[in-house]
Amino acid sequence: METIDTLDAKILRELQQDASISLDQLGERVALSRNACWRRVRALEEAGVIKGRVALIDPGAVGLGLMVFMQIRTHSHDPDWQAKFSRATRTIPGILSVYRMTGDLDYLIRARVADMAGYDALYQQLIAQVPIADVSASFVMEEIKDSTALPL
Repeated sequence: METIDTLDAKILRELQQDASISLDQLGERVALSRNACWRRVRALEEAGVIKGRVALIDPGAVGLGLMVFMQIRTHSHDPDWQAKFSRATRTIPGILSVYRMTGDLDYLIRARVADMAGYDALYQQLIAQVPIADVSASFVMEEIKDSTALPL
């Protein structure tokens, strides 16, 4: 898919708000027929613009009320270490996001746990799988804004 036109952007905005919307409702909201909407949504999926459709779950309702950001520094930057780190972070369920960073930090991890004991268990799992030079953590006291919607 070369470019996203204004109709595709409207469709994507609507789907970011509610991916369970019916094609009929979506068509009404973006002023297209059901079939035209279906074709555009399918094209967006095939092009990889729409990566998937998920349910957003309240973390507190499932016992994962504590969000933590872990700042990782390492002494190793070789491909083997990076592959090992990547595998380790992908297999630990509480880790939601991992970013390789510029500047003083090497990696930033966003994780969800039940409490401090849950964080310690996650931390122990991580350091058992891959050597890390330094880990510091910041715990979220209040979520002011948390969105999955991209500004289209």
